[in-house]
Amino acid sequence: MQHSDVVGRARARSHVRTLSQHEELPLLRDHLLRLDRSSRRDRFHGYMDDGFIERYAEKCANDGTIIIAYFEDGVVRGAAELHPPDQSSDLLPEIAFSVEAGVRRQGVGSILFKKLIAEARSKGYRSLRITTGAQNQAMRALARKFGAHLTFRHGESTGSIDLTQQPLSPFAGLAIATPIDAARAMINLNRAYWRLYLKMYGLGRTAQRHAEGAARRA
Repeated sequence: MQHSDVVGRARARSHVRTLSQHEELPLLRDHLLRLDRSSRRDRFHGYMDDGFIERYAEKCANDGTIIIAYFEDGVVRGAAELHPPDQSSDLLPEIAFSVEAGVRRQGVGSILFKKLIAEARSKGYRSLRITTGAQNQAMRALARKFGAHLTFRHGESTGSIDLTQQPLSPFAGLAIATPIDAARAMINLNRAYWRLYLKMYGLGRTAQRHAEGAARRA
């Protein structure tokens, strides 16, 4: 690897923020269009072509949907959507997530989930609805972690998250049977957050090893 490549990676910056309305259409659209076939199926419970995605992004930009985006080098690589309750037949605000393959397994989904729940609470919502495809194991596990009670029917898993639970633990829904299991779960969560933190601020692998050592000692 050339020195210029190393420097370029070290300067990479990532952050999470809510998109303003005029940003939503192009940034969300381009992110969703970059999803591969499998990721599109997971997000929309079936493969959708480019035309559908363009129309979907336009709808989100005009119907009051809140988009919380994960940026990497100025490009949206992950998004959490909070759809207004009047878009749903049961008048529950619905949430949805998408993360591009290149940034998975780095804690991005968990951070987007926490940000989205905080936004929903600030709006006074008491419950959220989430629907995911039966094959989307990662999203089903993430939803359960944040307290969703999922049921399976017609090829989909549908559930709700009660925002009145205090506190809403990131380990809700996990079967932590012993103190050792709880400690291991905490270490894994610390590692995920440290990995994303270090990546966001361009720190090196040496700093990451120190951070992981600190997480193990916690």
